[in-house]
Amino acid sequence: MSATPSLLFYADTHASRDLLYFGRFECHDPFLAFAQEGKKIAVLNALEFGRGLKESGFDEILALEPLQVEILTARAAASPAGSPPPPRPGVADLVALLARKRGIPAWTVPDDFPAGLLERLRALGQTVLVATGAVMPEREIKTAREAAAIRAGNRVAAAGFAAAEDLLRRAKITGKKLVLDGKPLTSERVRLAIEIACLEAGGLALDTIVAGGDQACDPHCRGTGPLRANELIIIDIFPRHTATGYHGDMTRTYLKGRASTEQRALVDAVATAQKAARKVLHAGAISAAVHGECVNVFKTRGYETKSTPQGSVGFFHGTGHGLGLAVHEAPRVSAPVNEPLKLGAVVTVEPGLYYPGLGGCRI
Repeated sequence: MSATPSLLFYADTHASRDLLYFGRFECHDPFLAFAQEGKKIAVLNALEFGRGLKESGFDEILALEPLQVEILTARAAASPAGSPPPPRPGVADLVALLARKRGIPAWTVPDDFPAGLLERLRALGQTVLVATGAVMPEREIKTAREAAAIRAGNRVAAAGFAAAEDLLRRAKITGKKLVLDGKPLTSERVRLAIEIACLEAGGLALDTIVAGGDQACDPHCRGTGPLRANELIIIDIFPRHTATGYHGDMTRTYLKGRASTEQRALVDAVATAQKAARKVLHAGAISAAVHGECVNVFKTRGYETKSTPQGSVGFFHGTGHGLGLAVHEAPRVSAPVNEPLKLGAVVTVEPGLYYPGLGGCRI
């Protein structure tokens, strides 16, 4: 028996990218998986068992139903004659059985582990420790295969941008609106074209941002309604490459019509900041220092960042974030992070400036 707590998951792989990384197996329903003495083990129902054997990276797969029968049989044997059938075993019962059969003294769970299940496990006498940091820290360092998958994700994003640019090129300016084929060109129309192009390129783009004018000043606003001439339009595409599960993430800023001197200066400042950050980006660079390069460009050019009653303006988010099985993952490239970037990490570099009345820009 090992005295080391075993890592335990109960989630679906959309909710837990750590579990997807752990077993390299996509499953849309929650399932149990755990580590023991260097092995990765999953408990799968009959629906997923055969597929798990063929597709997953687990070292061992246990069938769920025999474990449930084992618990029910033991409960029935312990019940007085004439008692009603015992209740169906819950997930906590299964974990307790596995701990007993395999000699596992304690479990470590991620900090997003279901709270209700955690309480039930402890009520059954299980020792469960909640991790205070990443349970899969190795996700931060990408292999050559993972880096190639992220490039594939960005090729999907590029297909989406090509579709958006085609619509913007063909649109006509009518008054202050953009019109295409006799109808207003809306955020929704552009987003749909992006999503279709990404599907055709082998990926899935969800929550794509096509935000013009003041909508773009809320960096995660998806954008709605007609796009207007002479306004900055932020398009942010972060598709998931279907074959690999890895994401791309690219952001560009557009304007259809005539840009003002102030808009040109804003875009130039963001482009300069992005290049300045990329210039100092290397293994060992401190995240806060990379972020600081962007801040310095904006300060030098007089772009103030501040909070207002209506929200923040200027540069009020981090410079970038890790990219992989999740759109946002470790490491972070931002002011509070005084840690060196590791060799093999993949990060975005996407500074932005946002001023209602002038518009927003992110690259």
